[in-house]
Amino acid sequence: MKVVGINGSLRADGNTFILINTVFEELRKEGINTEMIQLFDKDIKPCRGCGACRNGSCALENDDFNRVFDKMAEADGIILGSPVYSADVSARMKALLERAGYVAAINPEILRHKAGAAVAAVRRGGGMTAVDTLNHFFLNKEIFVAGSTYWNMVYGKDSGDVLKDEEGMRNMKNLGQNMAYLLKKLHPED
Repeated sequence: MKVVGINGSLRADGNTFILINTVFEELRKEGINTEMIQLFDKDIKPCRGCGACRNGSCALENDDFNRVFDKMAEADGIILGSPVYSADVSARMKALLERAGYVAAINPEILRHKAGAAVAAVRRGGGMTAVDTLNHFFLNKEIFVAGSTYWNMVYGKDSGDVLKDEEGMRNMKNLGQNMAYLLKKLHPED
């Protein structure tokens, strides 16, 4: 089994990276392979709504979307992580979700019945909106959402500050354990 984590932060190894890696640690303990994709250096243009994605990939080929989406399609599970920018997910994450959402709406079998989990790095406010945005993507694509004991957000401003939010970091570990459990139920033969 494999889980791909998509870090929507413009900081390569910042707080969102730490959160996804914390979930990854729990998955790896259960023998689940992981791969991080960081959007900070990816060019993801907004969706044109042209409908040419009926063939299973986006017609815009002059950016990184298709390579990222192919990784999502190949994975058994997807973690979407974003810092909160202007009370929601980052612009790159939003562009990815819009295009992936369109491709998967036209080709629903591509993402259907995968496991998903959302995490957000939050300074003060907007965390619920960001988590909702990520979870709505999963739910509208028939992806089973792993939850935890509380909302999947951790507080911190500067890189590394999330490590000071002990409750939030415990929640990330529990989320990883719950995602591993869900994946094993979905793929008992692996």
